[in-house]
Amino acid sequence: MAQAPPPPGPGRVTSLHLAARTGEPTVRVAQASAVTGRGLAGDRNYWAGEGPRPRRRGAGRASGVCDVTLIEAEALDALAREHGITLTSAECRRNLVCRDIRLNPLVDQEFQIGAVTLRGLKLSEPCARLEQLVRPGLIRGLLHRGGLRAEVVRGGTIRVGDRILPLPPDARPLPPPAPAGLP
Repeated sequence: MAQAPPPPGPGRVTSLHLAARTGEPTVRVAQASAVTGRGLAGDRNYWAGEGPRPRRRGAGRASGVCDVTLIEAEALDALAREHGITLTSAECRRNLVCRDIRLNPLVDQEFQIGAVTLRGLKLSEPCARLEQLVRPGLIRGLLHRGGLRAEVVRGGTIRVGDRILPLPPDARPLPPPAPAGLP
């Protein structure tokens, strides 16, 4: 009899990537500023407009809020193993590559990365644009494991190495750590 998969988390951020504009290559960074209701500062999905971000932007896959995108490193490992397609963490075009956490169960859930709180919105299924920018075969290879789209609920700094912890529905986010040297 098959065992049920383990519950999500805790996991870790293994790499962090930003792209200044849509279609440009992503650049690996050590940390990024997550801004509530706007996204990751310096990223293509950052909302720099006046007022709050619209809840919908366009039609089809481009619709809805997308402050941050995440993918499991294990999905990239499986893509290489099962389909012979090797992607670097930057080529997958997601902001955060994570390990040891299942992202699909985080849809409609809040989770914490360091002192930042995110809410999973929906799966980030691969699209034809990803295949155009990177290489053919990605849609089939990443179907239902292409990652997660999330919004920033509580901002702060996300760093490579930060722990990722799902929050119980009634949990409040942990306060940010006190600066060193303060009582």
